[in-house]
Amino acid sequence: MSSLFTFILVLQALVAAVMIGVILMQKSEGGGLGVGGSPAGLLSARGAADFMTRATTVLATAFVALSILLAAMASVGRSGSTIDTSLSKSAQTSGAAPSSSLSGPAQQAPANAAPVSASDDPLAAAAAAAASQEAAPAPAQAPPAKK
Repeated sequence: MSSLFTFILVLQALVAAVMIGVILMQKSEGGGLGVGGSPAGLLSARGAADFMTRATTVLATAFVALSILLAAMASVGRSGSTIDTSLSKSAQTSGAAPSSSLSGPAQQAPANAAPVSASDDPLAAAAAAAASQEAAPAPAQAPPAKK
C-alpha cells in the first residue's frame, strides 16, 4: 500500500468523523429532507447560509470525492490474479488416507498411492481417500427378510 493511498485513507476517516460530528450538532427542526417544518428550512436563503448546512455539504462532497479517488487508486494498483486450482477434484489424484477417529474405522491406503509431503495440500489425502472409496465396489447386502 503506497503512502499516498494511506494518507488519503486517513484523511477520509477524519472527514467522516468530522461530518458525523457536524450532523449530530445540527438543530433538529422536525422537517427531515425538507418535508414539513418551518418555511425557513434548507431551501431558503437563511438555511443555505447556515454554517452547519454548508459544512455538511462541503464534508459530504469531500467524502464522496475521496471515496471515488480511493476506489480508482485501488483498482489501478491491482494486477491480474490467477485462479487457485489446488482444491479441484482433478488436481488431487494422489495422496494417502489418514486415519481419523471421526470417520470411523481406519482404512488402508491404496498400494499405488504416492506419499504426501508436508508441502502438499492438506486436503489431498482426504480427497484421495474419498476417491478410492467411490471406486471400490460396495459390499453386497442381503435383502431384508420377509415376515
